[in-house]
Amino acid sequence: MGDWGLSLDRSFFDRPAHEVAPSLLGKVVVHGPVAVRLTETEAYGLPGQDPASHTYRGMTPRNAVMFGPPGHLYVYFTYGMHYCANLTCLPPGTGSGVLMRAGEIVEGVDVALERRGENTRLRDLARGPARLAVAMGFGRDHNGEDAVSGNIRVYEGSRIPPERVMEGPRTGVSTGADVPWRFWIDGDPTVSPYRAHTPRR
Repeated sequence: MGDWGLSLDRSFFDRPAHEVAPSLLGKVVVHGPVAVRLTETEAYGLPGQDPASHTYRGMTPRNAVMFGPPGHLYVYFTYGMHYCANLTCLPPGTGSGVLMRAGEIVEGVDVALERRGENTRLRDLARGPARLAVAMGFGRDHNGEDAVSGNIRVYEGSRIPPERVMEGPRTGVSTGADVPWRFWIDGDPTVSPYRAHTPRR
């Protein structure tokens, strides 16, 4: 395994999601043989405050992990075909997290290619939240996994200069679309393209 520095402790995630999200850029998430350096994240806020968050209307069986301790994986199924993975923030009972939107596969490229398709361009292996989940092997069984002391870990990775950390509106959300809680590394080719929400017909 590469030298990614120390693994992050619980206190790193025990902060508001919009503070955790930009500080996750450059961090390395490791699951088995595959490691991804995060290049794009999105923050989702508190129940009753952020209409784009899964926790907006309170706790349900689907989003219960978001209300648990910080530093856990919240994996959800969307559009009937894709998994996406978040890291939970703030103390138990709060209900917020950070979506891992995109990254660069820095270890286990061969495994990621098997999962995503051998003809996938390297920059596209984890370019988007669903692609990232597939490349990393995240699925329903990983919902609730502890990313601080479990089999999935987040490491210090590399420091990103502040001038390269960009922020803007979140991608594809129908409510709270103007909240500038999407963060990305300027000029990184693995960052996903911005898409505003378009109503489904």
